[in-house]
Amino acid sequence: MSYRTIVDKIAAEIAGGTLRPGDRLPPQREFADRHGIAASTASRVYGELVRRGLVAGEVGRGTYVRAAAASAFTLGEPSSERVNLEINLPVLPGQAELLGRSLAPLVKRRSVLDTALQAANVTGSPGARHIVAAFLSRRRWSANPDGICFTGNGKQALAATIAALVPAGERLGVEAITYSMVKVLAARLGIQLVPLAMDEHGIRPDALAAAQRKTPMRAIYCQPTLHNPLGMTMPVKRRADIAALLERHDIVAIEDLVYAFLADNEAPLAAAAPNHVVVIDSLSKRIAPGISIGYIAAPDSLAPAMAAGVRAGAWGPSGLSMEVCTRWIADGTVTTISADKSRDAVVRQRLLRKTFAGLTLQSNPNAYHAWFVLPERWRAETFVAAAAQRGIGITPAAAFTTSPGYAPNAVRIALASPAIDVLEVALRTLAAMAREQPREWQTE
Repeated sequence: MSYRTIVDKIAAEIAGGTLRPGDRLPPQREFADRHGIAASTASRVYGELVRRGLVAGEVGRGTYVRAAAASAFTLGEPSSERVNLEINLPVLPGQAELLGRSLAPLVKRRSVLDTALQAANVTGSPGARHIVAAFLSRRRWSANPDGICFTGNGKQALAATIAALVPAGERLGVEAITYSMVKVLAARLGIQLVPLAMDEHGIRPDALAAAQRKTPMRAIYCQPTLHNPLGMTMPVKRRADIAALLERHDIVAIEDLVYAFLADNEAPLAAAAPNHVVVIDSLSKRIAPGISIGYIAAPDSLAPAMAAGVRAGAWGPSGLSMEVCTRWIADGTVTTISADKSRDAVVRQRLLRKTFAGLTLQSNPNAYHAWFVLPERWRAETFVAAAAQRGIGITPAAAFTTSPGYAPNAVRIALASPAIDVLEVALRTLAAMAREQPREWQTE
């Protein structure tokens, strides 16, 4: 019997509900004995199940079935509406009116609207580049206007930057727990991810140095400020240590600042290594995902490659989005909404911490998300499936891990999307679940 036949059989059992979210697979040696196969074949089976996203390994605990579609199981009374705590889509009351007032002159002036409807250049106009460069600049770092590129959104900025810096088949260093979209982009671009060990301050310098000595990496991707999903912010000393390694080994860092506006007092990694860091940002969290734009801020030596990468991937922005978003930046609308969202995030974090008192949370008081380490009695995949049956969507740790087969027993809770009263009810439900014993699963 081939290992793929066994994998397909287990996949069918998971799809049919025989194996349920949170169910533990036997140790590989026991699995091999049970199926009359070699231990090496059992290892290939488990590896393929991980690759397909059907199971996740937890260090020291074993391998567990990942959460399936919520409709396949029941736990309590399913809710008719799903509360989205999986993705942060922050849109505040009154925000649409503020944005509309800002755009009134654009609609009235035919010449401006005609320009906005034209195809956009990925490097924009000199005026737009200067406005955006000033907007992106932070403590001890000034973005170079000549190094600004525009993309359709933040994901496209990330994709274009990775593609420009890391050829197919080469290596990109990433935090061991990282933004899930990086995994998707790497797979599509044919890039190998190198997990870099972390501690409470972010990437460990010794892990970065060791990985580079073993097999050189073309670049690394990191989130030094309000890391997603862990919420941590890298201290100044750690940033300096990482920056020194970037310069010593001539590595380029892709610094993701999409959430950094919520903690605007932090100097970016680019301030410590301006010639070895490409900054990416967007307005998706500051404004809304419905109309957004992405930004790449590169040093002079890398700016042409970034622009070429955006063009090659057809990741450029629309003319209307560029005009609208630049206008919102220039007249202070983005700054006003960003400040409102910073205050909103603080309120939501306080609600979370109050509701989850006595439970293990890892987050930042300014972040729109939190990392919840589950009690021993729960498995992450079981908890996610149980939450789904109560109408709440959350994300298991396996979505963010870059080491195959490894996942902490934790979930990410995104706080920004629901109205505050809906969020409060959802958080109370999750906290009550966490304090209880898992209930028995029953198929519908």
